[in-house]
Amino acid sequence: MVNTPRAAVQETRRRLENAGLESAQFESRILVETVLELPYGAPLPEQPLTETQQQRLAELTARRCDHEPLQYLCGTWEFFGLEFRVGEGVLIPRQDTETLVETVLELRKGASSTCLLDLCSGSGCIPAAVSAHLPDVTGAVLELSPDALPYLRQNLHRHAPQLQCCAGDVLCPPAALLEQQYHIITCNPPYLTAADMEQLQPEVAHEPETALFGGTDGLDFYRKLTTLWKPALLPGGWLVYEVGAGQAADVEQIFRKNGYAQVHTVPDLTGIGRVVLGQKAEI
Repeated sequence: MVNTPRAAVQETRRRLENAGLESAQFESRILVETVLELPYGAPLPEQPLTETQQQRLAELTARRCDHEPLQYLCGTWEFFGLEFRVGEGVLIPRQDTETLVETVLELRKGASSTCLLDLCSGSGCIPAAVSAHLPDVTGAVLELSPDALPYLRQNLHRHAPQLQCCAGDVLCPPAALLEQQYHIITCNPPYLTAADMEQLQPEVAHEPETALFGGTDGLDFYRKLTTLWKPALLPGGWLVYEVGAGQAADVEQIFRKNGYAQVHTVPDLTGIGRVVLGQKAEI
């Protein structure tokens, strides 16, 4: 029967392939699982899809063929072993960012508690993942976008309810956040260059421009945040950034110009310099 889950996967795969999508086999299975509300990799049932499920699958398939991100269609996405709510208006969690989380976990290994601030928080994947793997994490997150904030609040409520969720601009932040001091400040800021923005993949073009564009050379946020937020670090505390491919050396230089110590870069699994961090000098 054409409306059995297995047949639905095959038909969805055919449509995605015809639309030129490279991961059609993987994505067709994900879309059927989403419609059937099955966990990833669960066995497909034998019973046919209902008419409502068939209509829903046809809609999602058409949207994916138009290059709407798969993550938005699913409504959730996995990051560092946790499930996050995502949708239009929020940056999609990516595997690249797991390098940042791993770096923070190594920095705070053995610490009894950690006071954390996450800037440009988006979905909240960074502070949530850190909170899930370190003891007694407190602190706050800061996000400006009214479209991203509902996802951020939902994800923190689920994974890190102890963190304070603040709406505001990282470049003109609430005084209360600047007056606190943190062991770790994390940030995955907008870092795409003007040239990058002109060559976006169709899927990435669906994501919010405010979470992508970092100025002509992609470094605007690094220049401003590195100076602005240094007083909010405890002595010996770390500012930890995700950076784009090829930006590590420039961001290291920004750290050094601002008097940070122990400045270095951590590569991701592909060997690209993905995380740059610096330490506020001990008194």
